[in-house]
Amino acid sequence: MVGARVLVSGRVQGVFFRFMMSREAEKEGIGGWVRNRLDGKVEALLEGKEESVKRLISWCHQGPPGAVVHNVEVEWLPHQGTFNSFSIRGWE
Repeated sequence: MVGARVLVSGRVQGVFFRFMMSREAEKEGIGGWVRNRLDGKVEALLEGKEESVKRLISWCHQGPPGAVVHNVEVEWLPHQGTFNSFSIRGWE
């Protein structure tokens, strides 16, 4: 089990990025959250099986239709076991 903080930049707000990421996370059994940031990025905190988290991070490089991803930053974190589900949060 691993944790990761992910920052996605580009045209990632207003294109259902958070909603679609939430659906992908649920499919993978990943806990955590995703939110829009005031600087235009999308931020997520992920916890789950390493391969599942890596697949979701890979999905972030493309995102949903309409998204134009310029960069995906990943900070690997120790698994805390904090989240039982995945949620969409409001602004930072």
